[in-house]
Amino acid sequence: MKRMYVRFAQVVLVAGLAASALQAQGRFVAVISHRGEHLRHPENTLAAFAEAARVGADYFELDVRTTMDGKLVLMHDATVDRTTNGKGAVAKLTFAEVRALEPAVPTFDEALEFATGRIGVYVDAKDISAAEVVAHLATQRMTDNVVIYSGKILPEVQKLEPRLKVMPEARSVEVAQRMVAELHPKAMAFDAGDFRPAVIAVAKQAGAMVFVDRLGPADNQKAWQEAIDLGADGIQTDHPEELMKYLREHGYRANPTAIGVHRR
Repeated sequence: MKRMYVRFAQVVLVAGLAASALQAQGRFVAVISHRGEHLRHPENTLAAFAEAARVGADYFELDVRTTMDGKLVLMHDATVDRTTNGKGAVAKLTFAEVRALEPAVPTFDEALEFATGRIGVYVDAKDISAAEVVAHLATQRMTDNVVIYSGKILPEVQKLEPRLKVMPEARSVEVAQRMVAELHPKAMAFDAGDFRPAVIAVAKQAGAMVFVDRLGPADNQKAWQEAIDLGADGIQTDHPEELMKYLREHGYRANPTAIGVHRR
């Protein structure tokens, strides 16, 4: 009897593993490299973006701000203090002043030019107008290869260029439902606070991709798999190479055209 039970348990385990493997087949989970590969390279720099592309990430995330004289540069914080040898708010510095900082601060156009044909871009629009986002993406022929995250400018972006993938933050069932009704987004952003089944269901029912942050203590294999099991279509990570390896080993890299990133 004991042997029969053990055999039965083995059969159930094998069947479960087979079912999981079948479920993974055909799924594609995108890798989003947070501020580029920034653990070994300065964040929001061309070197960080190049490394993200090298390890096979599908997107690198960048943060766009506007200088005092209207130039678009990459900086997460409102000031340059943390990540450069300078001080002051980006909005109160000229482009020449920002350009003189170390490490070098790229322009939005430089990042887009690098990405064209190589990798998608997750644009976090910190301080930039909708018209400028649309214009610069069009100039660099990146309209089809970006998602745009913002709490302010998405309605205007969509009005100016309906082809762009706007990506509002889900936040709650009520907010997500409103975003779906107003924007019909092709993607929705989630963090630890709103990545819950009821909120995820709103995005899924609307046909929107689910992109979730897995950063800091939550940036590990267990958390990645939990996100996938809950329906994540993309994971933003500080460990793009490790996440890519995990996804490949577990069968989550089929059908790359599902996320609409076109490489050379």
